[in-house]
Amino acid sequence: MPGPVSQFIDRHFLHFNAASLKDAADAYTAHLAGGGKMLVTLGGAMSTAELGISLAEMIRADKVHAISCTGANLEEDLFNLVAHEHYVRIPRYRDLTPADEQALLERHLNRVTDTCIPEFEAMRRIEHVIIERWMVAAREGRRQFPHEYMYDILLDGSLASSYQIDPKHSWMLAAAERRLPIFVPGWEDSTLGNVFAARCLEGRVAQPSAMKTGIEYMMELTRWYTATATEASTIGFFQIAGGIAGDFPICVVPLLHQDLRREDVPLWGYFCQISDSTTSYGSYSGATPSEKITWGKLAVDTPSFIIESDATIVAPLIFAKILGW
Repeated sequence: MPGPVSQFIDRHFLHFNAASLKDAADAYTAHLAGGGKMLVTLGGAMSTAELGISLAEMIRADKVHAISCTGANLEEDLFNLVAHEHYVRIPRYRDLTPADEQALLERHLNRVTDTCIPEFEAMRRIEHVIIERWMVAAREGRRQFPHEYMYDILLDGSLASSYQIDPKHSWMLAAAERRLPIFVPGWEDSTLGNVFAARCLEGRVAQPSAMKTGIEYMMELTRWYTATATEASTIGFFQIAGGIAGDFPICVVPLLHQDLRREDVPLWGYFCQISDSTTSYGSYSGATPSEKITWGKLAVDTPSFIIESDATIVAPLIFAKILGW
């Protein structure tokens, strides 16, 4: 029996973007029921928006099989995990003046829309723990992906005494427990990516090569896609917001077909994007799914959806519908 949220969606979400939301959720469920897998991409500031409350349950329920995310989303879930009580919410953020913003900076509060991340309690707390892993790996000549270092500090209990939210609401912890494949293009464009570069420049991390690169992430993605996707069990693509988190992984299919000549690998079997980007000239984030057909990413008959709305509203509702809440 569907729960109250699912029943509400079925009764009221009948037209326009609401109908697209319902249709996308139902098609997601059908894709999994048919044996398919799902890759979810996280752009924007979804971790700071606490999407982990629903996304972690999706991971535990085996509704998500891989994630592509920005370096910011990777780390900001951990920041929230250990420093939630020190976050500052600013409901009237649109009224802030430049002087108000400067005052937040002087308090070491970094603003993301209506939420300020506390530098010392969040960023520096994680830095102090993870830098030791980087240093040891560099000395020993070991190499890992950015998310693997984070998995290590989550799974060995290094952060457990610092948790300030229910750990079941951390999508990174749920992913670590399942050793979920994660792909993080452009990780250098993140707070911890900047920290890693700084420690390498200082010489505290002896070898930058201790961190595997974006090219290696793409190579790992091709291996995972090839091993996972079959004609009977295709992989769906659920994109939250735009940017590199989505652009990077969707290219794996034309890479396999056109550059590696593996034409027997199936296309993406489902596509949905939640975006408030206006469709315009050259706007990839606002492009309709049909444009991806010309790039060899989607097929003519791929179930495809665009929901033009705020992902912080839409994604939890879709996840609730898929989970039967």
